[in-house]
This record gives sequence, structure tokens and C-alpha cells, in this order.
Amino acid sequence: MQTAVQLDHDHVWHPFTQQRDWVSEQPQMIVRALGTELIDSEGNRYLDGVSSLWCNVHGHRHPVIDQAVRDQLERVAHSTMLGLSHPGAAELAYRLAEIAPPGLERVFYSDSGSTAAEVALKMAFQYWQHRGGQHVRRTSFVCLQDAYHGDTIGAVSVGGIDLFHKAFGPLLFRAHQALSGDIDDMERVLQTHEEELAAVIVEPLVQGAAGIITHPPGYLRAVRELCDRHGVLLICDEVATGFGRTGTMFACEQEGVSPDLMCLGKGLTGGYMPLAATLSTEKIYAAFLGEHEDQRTFFHGHTYTGNPLACAAALGCLDVFEMERTLVRLRPKIRLLTEMLRAVESMPEVAEVRQRGFMVGIDLSEQDPTLRMGHRVVHEARERGVIIRPLGDTVVLMPPLSISKVDLRRLVEVTTQSIRAAQPVTKLDPAAAGRAQAALLEAA
Repeated sequence: MQTAVQLDHDHVWHPFTQQRDWVSEQPQMIVRALGTELIDSEGNRYLDGVSSLWCNVHGHRHPVIDQAVRDQLERVAHSTMLGLSHPGAAELAYRLAEIAPPGLERVFYSDSGSTAAEVALKMAFQYWQHRGGQHVRRTSFVCLQDAYHGDTIGAVSVGGIDLFHKAFGPLLFRAHQALSGDIDDMERVLQTHEEELAAVIVEPLVQGAAGIITHPPGYLRAVRELCDRHGVLLICDEVATGFGRTGTMFACEQEGVSPDLMCLGKGLTGGYMPLAATLSTEKIYAAFLGEHEDQRTFFHGHTYTGNPLACAAALGCLDVFEMERTLVRLRPKIRLLTEMLRAVESMPEVAEVRQRGFMVGIDLSEQDPTLRMGHRVVHEARERGVIIRPLGDTVVLMPPLSISKVDLRRLVEVTTQSIRAAQPVTKLDPAAAGRAQAALLEAA
């Protein structure tokens, strides 16, 4: 029997990965996890410094979520939401509406953050078509420079990261970009294209995949006000920022903003199961109501929409938020993280540290691309027992909210050591070395 590594190298195509490099390396095979640690096939333990791609909230193998999934397995693992429903989907929708910003009352389930964004875009588009009259001209969207909303075609159309999105240009629909965090530029775009716009889509407070780009205070609130003034819908993509990542349950709360549509994913199930949700106002929902022959139905769905196991995990995740007072206990850890990052920002190897709650981007400045500095830092951290990920030459830290203060200190300390260790050693060429030695002898 071939080893798992060999089978992986022979058959698996990894996301966002140059496979030629991948097959020359010996990957860690993660076989177990507990709390904030991942354990590989050799028994090595690693601190999960990126929450298994930003989705683990309460730690791995949390007993409450584990039990919720086990209990659901005793009932039914999957049943379609087309023509049927189940108690878990109904209860979860109610509880999401309870904790969401005011006005978001309806919940449409899908499978991932990308599909949650896709659903929101289609809902916004079809909403205006149902309104009729001049509103049918509202067919385009506004997104931010360096935006990332996922990798399906609609989500890519409102993306702004050329490295990820440029190759698919011929497949995409039209979107207008506004400069990130620049409210004057957002106003310019809205004034110029007002009559054709269906919605503005933003990642509230923080643009994650852009390198943890943080927006200035008041920016999100100002965008909401501009959307209201110009009669445009606002979509807030909380896939990365939701479920405590910025310090509150949802980032929108910090500026008192209620969007017309909100996208959820990642932390929704605590990192256990694929599940996403798009929340809408009652006003948008009502525009899709009508007689059968009116064909106002929202014709969209997925095989695993509202999967019972995933809904059970999400309900367990919400239970833990309440039982463990997760957001209250998070506050002192955010303060500690902020304090420790001051020393990181003062390092000569670091250009800037960007932080919002438990979302951190450590910018190593412009580097020679061949050095792959971000990758080098990640490799050094792994040698020291910590898993982190780069976005280019920005090192991202995004630990589970449940991390202890001791492990939080370790995460920052190892990252600091790894940044220093990753720096290339400058060597003198032989001639220069000879001249230097002669100069020393002469001085002696």
C-alpha cells in the first residue's frame, strides 16, 4: 500500500498551490486535533495559528459541538431542503436572525462563503428585476479594490485581487471598483453609476485575503449612508469577519450598520462542517413572493443546502458562545495581542502590522519575489511547532477565539523568531572578503 504522502502527490490537486513545488516537499499529514493543536501522522503537535483557514472558533473536538453532531447522526445525516425541511435548519435560522444586525430576518443556506456571496449577488440582481420599471437597469455592482468574496464566477466578478482573478476576466460580469477605505471615491462611483447599480458589496472593517487591510473608523457607516442616499443595496460579506473575529459577533455591529444582505460562512459551524448562509431583510424577501405563474421564485439551491449535520454543528457552536461567554472572555486576549504586536511592528524586518480583534496581518514589505519571504517565515514557524499562513509577503495570524493567553504569547513569540530566522544571509563575494581581510591586517 502506498503511503498517504505518495497518494497525495500522485492524485491530489491542492487549492492555491503550485503543485510542482508541492510534490517536492514532504507535507505534514494531519490526523488528529485537540483544542488549539493539530497533530500529524508522526505525532508532532502544532499550534493552529490560523484557525484551520479562519474557521475554527472554539477549538478542535469541542465536546459540545462533537455531541451535537453525534446526536444528529442518530437521527438523519442528510435530507434535501427542496420540498422538505428539518428542525435544525428552522432553529438555526431563528437563532441567526436573533443575533444578526436588526432587520435581517430571512436565512438562505448554501455550502461555503463563496456561495453565500453568489446567493447575495443573485438576490440583489433579481430583487431589482422584480421591482420593474427603471429598476431593471440596475444590473451592476460596486466592490472594493483588492476585494475577495470567493472563487465562484459571480464572487470573482466582484473580486479585486488580480493574482487570483485576472485570468478569468472573459468570464466575468461587470463591476465597478472603489478605492479601499476611501469614502470620497465610493461616493464618486455611486454618483457616476447610480442608475445602473444593484448593490455595493464590502467586507466590513477588514479585507481578509487582501492581507488584513483595515478600514478607517466610520468608513462602513459612511458606505451605508451613501447606499441609502443613492437607493443602492448594501451587501456585507462577514464570512471572514463574523463569529467574533473582530471582537464582536459581527463586524457590522461596531459601526451600528445593518446591511440589506449579509453573507456568513467559515465560523458558522465552528470549523466543523461546510455550511454558509445569506441573510436578507423582509423587504427583499417579499419581492420574491407571488403566484406560481409569476415566476418570482429564487431559482437557486445546492444539494447540501441546510445539511442537518452542519446545522447541528452550527447550533452547537452558538451554544458554546453563550455557555462559555466567548466574546466577553475574548476582550482581554485582544488587548494582550495588541500589546504584543507593538514589539513586532518595531522590528526592522516588518513594514506594518494591521490588526482588528483576532485578525492580524504582519506586512514584511516589498521583497524580491524569488525569496518567497512569506513562505520562508511559515516554514520556520512550522519547524517551531506553529502553523501560520502567508498572503504573499504578509504573515497572517488568526488563532481560534478559545486560545489561551499562554498559547497566544507563544504564537506571537514564534512568529517573531520565524521572521528573523527567515531573513536571507548576506554573503560577501570572495574578492570583497579578501579586501576586507587585508584591510583588517593593515589596521592591525
